[in-house]
Amino acid sequence: MIKVGLIQFEPKLGKPVENISTLQGLLERAHGADLIVLPELSNSGYNFESRMQAFELSEEIKSGDYTEFLTAQAKKNNEYFVSGINERAENKLFNSSILVGPNGLIGTYRKIHLFMNEKDIFEKGDLELKVFDLGFCKTGMLICFDWIFPEVWRILALKGADVICHPSNLVLPYAQQAVPVHGMINRTFNITANRIGTEKSLTFTGQSFISDPSGTILKMASLDKAEIILVDIDPQKARNKMITERNHAFNDRIPSAYTFLTQN
Repeated sequence: MIKVGLIQFEPKLGKPVENISTLQGLLERAHGADLIVLPELSNSGYNFESRMQAFELSEEIKSGDYTEFLTAQAKKNNEYFVSGINERAENKLFNSSILVGPNGLIGTYRKIHLFMNEKDIFEKGDLELKVFDLGFCKTGMLICFDWIFPEVWRILALKGADVICHPSNLVLPYAQQAVPVHGMINRTFNITANRIGTEKSLTFTGQSFISDPSGTILKMASLDKAEIILVDIDPQKARNKMITERNHAFNDRIPSAYTFLTQN
C-alpha cells in the first residue's frame, strides 16, 4: 500500500511568491504521502489578460523558483510531487506539468489539448506521453482538458501507468464524471487536482478527487474550499486488467480494427 494525495487551493493570478507561500503551509499539513498532485498552473494563476502577462509570470523549469521550491519540499519530506506550471522555454510558453522527487526534477509533460484562450498563449505540447517508475508505483501525467480525449489515457495505461496524475483548472461542470470512467476502462488510479476560486469570467469547479481502477471515487473535495485529500491505495490493483475470467482490458483489443483513428 502507498499513500497518494492532492491539494486543492486557489492560485492567485500574478502572485507567484504568494502561491509558493500558500502551498508551503498546505504541504506542511500533507506529510506522510508518497505522491501528491497539485493543480494546473499552480505557480502563476490561469486566466491571463495576454500572452505578455503569461510570459512575465512564466519560468524555466530547471532553474525556476517553483521547481526549486517543490524539490526542496520533496527532499525534506521524502515525497514526490506532480504540479502544473507555466513553463517558459526560450521564447515559447507551455502549459506544463512537472514530476519532482527528493533528487530533483524527474519528468515534464506539456499539455497537448489546449482549451479556449490557452490557444492564444501556449504552444501545443511537443513531448512524448511518458510513464515514470517511482519504485512504489508507475505514474503518468495529463493536464485538465486532456480529460475529454480517451486516446491519451489509454496510451499511458498501455505504457504501464498505475496512477495517472491530472493537474487541472476545470470550469466545465461534468469533467469530474468522465475521469473516473477513463480509470474504469483502463484500470488505473486517477488523481484530478482541481483549483477553486474565480478569475475574471471563470469560476473553477473544485471537487478534486481520487478514483480507483473500478471507476469508484475514493474521496472528493468540496466545490469551493482549500483542501488536502490523502488516500491509501494498492498499485497492484491497477495491474490486474481482467474484466471477467475470459476478458482482458488490453489483450482483447483488436488494433487492426481501429486504423480509422490514425487516419482522421
